[in-house]
Amino acid sequence: MNSNEDKRRKSYLLMRMTYDIGMAVFLIGMAVFLLLGNFWGIEQILTIDSTFRYMFGSICLLYGLFRLYRGIKREY
Repeated sequence: MNSNEDKRRKSYLLMRMTYDIGMAVFLIGMAVFLLLGNFWGIEQILTIDSTFRYMFGSICLLYGLFRLYRGIKREY
């Protein structure tokens, strides 16, 4: 029985790490898109209020970095 529980725990840790790193990549990508969209001339980004864009982009970046740290650290 212990072997089965160990396999289940390792599987859960792998799934959780993959999910955290995937979400981190998505959130950091979203932050880069929001923060640097005006340099690339993306029209959909230029229509959004710049204060909201920078605040939301910064929040996405911070939370993405946190998710990346948590995924790498693997302390669940």
